[in-house]
Amino acid sequence: MSIQSVKNYLKQFGRDGDVREFPVSSATVALAAQALGVAPARIAKTLSFADGDGAILLVAAGDAKVDNARFKAQFQKKAKMLTPDEALAFTGHAVGGICPFAIENPQVRVFLDVSLKRFETVFPACGSSNSAIELTCGELEAYSKALEWVDVCKGWREEERENG
Repeated sequence: MSIQSVKNYLKQFGRDGDVREFPVSSATVALAAQALGVAPARIAKTLSFADGDGAILLVAAGDAKVDNARFKAQFQKKAKMLTPDEALAFTGHAVGGICPFAIENPQVRVFLDVSLKRFETVFPACGSSNSAIELTCGELEAYSKALEWVDVCKGWREEERENG
């Protein structure tokens, strides 16, 4: 159901036919990168966090990790990940296929992390644990209806990798 809802959603952009489905799992960054034959960093992972009575979806590069201090400064709350059941309830997508598309719940806010901007194209999931689509950052921003680009991740910048 979830992948079909994403395909239906992407139809408005003429991109429903570009959703790729794999015979193997793409539920983690490593598995998605392997299925696609790309660097793990180019996987646009969608992380889900508690936001009062709602949720925050943060789409970040596959090699980025949430920096708790930056997250708290940006959102004025601690980064508390949703449980798999909560994520499914808020997004309509199960863990492993969570994506920022076809989100019907008005209590869900989508943000994109700047860690993605270093790539020409990235690969977010499409609502199932064996799907993805290749998008430019501009397309990802438009299709996800992201509220803004944020800088809340660490570990992906060259200087951060060298120093620690």
